[in-house]
Amino acid sequence: MIEQPIKEDTHEICEFKVGDLAVYPAQGVGRIEAIEKKVVAGAEHDFYIMKIIENNMVIMIPVWNVEQVGLRNLIDKDDIANVYDVMSRDHDVLINKQAWNRRHKDYMDKIKTGSIYDIAEVYRNLSILKHTKDLSFGERKLYDTAQLLLVNELSTASGKDRETILSKIESFFND
Repeated sequence: MIEQPIKEDTHEICEFKVGDLAVYPAQGVGRIEAIEKKVVAGAEHDFYIMKIIENNMVIMIPVWNVEQVGLRNLIDKDDIANVYDVMSRDHDVLINKQAWNRRHKDYMDKIKTGSIYDIAEVYRNLSILKHTKDLSFGERKLYDTAQLLLVNELSTASGKDRETILSKIESFFND
C-alpha cells in the first residue's frame, strides 16, 4: 500500500471543483472536468481530471499531490499588473553571461515551477536577448513556451483576447 505523504506546511492547499479553471506547470490553463476515484496499487485515491484548454490534453492529478505537482489557481485579475511589472523592469540589466546550456536549464526550471512570475521573468530575459542576437533553437522554443503560457493565463484571467495580451507583453520590448 502506498502511503500518502504527510503535509506539514498546509498553506493554501488548493481545492478545486468541477468546472474550475486551474494552472498546471509547463502545460498552462485547464479546466477541472471531473473528480474521480481510482484504485492505484491497491489503494483508492481521488483524482482531478483536468483538460488543458490550449491542446485538449487530459491530465490526472492525485488530489493529495496537488501542492507537489504545482497545480494552482488562475492568477487574480488584480495581480495582472504585477506580472506586467516583472516584464517591464530590469531592461538595462545585462543577461547573465553563463553558457547557453546552463541558461537553458535555469529557464526550464523556472517554467516548470508554474509560477507566472517566473515565466514572465523567462519571457522578459529571452525577449531582451532576442533583441541583441538570434536565439538558439532551444532558447526560441523556451521563448515560445513562455509566451504561450503567459498569453493564455493572462487572457483567461483578464477576459481579453489573446492578440490584445500578446501585443501588450510584446510592447514592453519594442524599442
